[in-house]
Amino acid sequence: MPTHLASSPRAAQFALIFITMIWGSTFLAVQYALNFSSPMFFVGCRFAVAALAILLISINSIRGLTLKETLAGSAIGVVIAIGYGTQTIALQTILSSESAFLTALYVPLVPILMWVIFQKRPSLMTWVGTALAFTGLVLLTGNGFSGIHLNYGQVLTLICAFVIALEIILIGYFAGKVNLRRVTVVQLAVAALLSFASMPMVGEHKIPEFSWALLLIAVALGLASALIQFVMNWAQRMVDPTRAAIIYAGEPVWAGLFGRIAGERLPLLALLGGLMVVLGVLVSELNGTSPNKKSAKKRSMLLMTLSF
Repeated sequence: MPTHLASSPRAAQFALIFITMIWGSTFLAVQYALNFSSPMFFVGCRFAVAALAILLISINSIRGLTLKETLAGSAIGVVIAIGYGTQTIALQTILSSESAFLTALYVPLVPILMWVIFQKRPSLMTWVGTALAFTGLVLLTGNGFSGIHLNYGQVLTLICAFVIALEIILIGYFAGKVNLRRVTVVQLAVAALLSFASMPMVGEHKIPEFSWALLLIAVALGLASALIQFVMNWAQRMVDPTRAAIIYAGEPVWAGLFGRIAGERLPLLALLGGLMVVLGVLVSELNGTSPNKKSAKKRSMLLMTLSF
């Protein structure tokens, strides 16, 4: 990369927008992969490739792996397997754009769970964002306020959002106490193994037939995860955390755009609900505080994990 680009805040912002586009496209990619694979087998393949990719770029630091990092990575890996497993199973019955909007609810859920678990009172803006996101959720169901009814895929995706919120709390707890790169390799490996092991429990009793399309998607998602991690590490040194939060909030919007290009058509009410979820996410993130470098780095680590 040319020196003037490597130190350019504008180039860093465009890089974050680009990886957020990639991030948003993964919902549709996973849904397409389910034409060739069962859900948990694909989740296992996806995380196995991601683990290998991150291992290869972290080979020098992995030698110092400690017992504490192994336990931390294992705990996070269990949560990841549950979260992305439920999300992928749900993608069999709901649109990829709908999945993206519902998954984004993890953002306002985090401070609420922090309040429940650690008695850390959320800010006023967090409550406002949560109210907006919940209103968006109601509209996303397609029934409005006259009758809230969630289908099977929506329920599973909400479970995914809840579990991802727990994952973020776990990562936040361990951040600063362990080497996040080594923990990332462990958690991805554990998530892959658990996903494969859980196949019989969800009715997947045989390995899908070999498919080049499946292989290419799994490898592409794994490499995309490595690229996202690399770009975040570089770009967030130059991009203000508040501006980065705004860029990241566009993930479900990009997912909706890619879904529409692919032929998905959310009802007008559901589209409005999706936009309200995004607005709720933004309001929850932009709570009027000015994050310091330490909190910005911590957030970057959390987002890197979510990129898988």
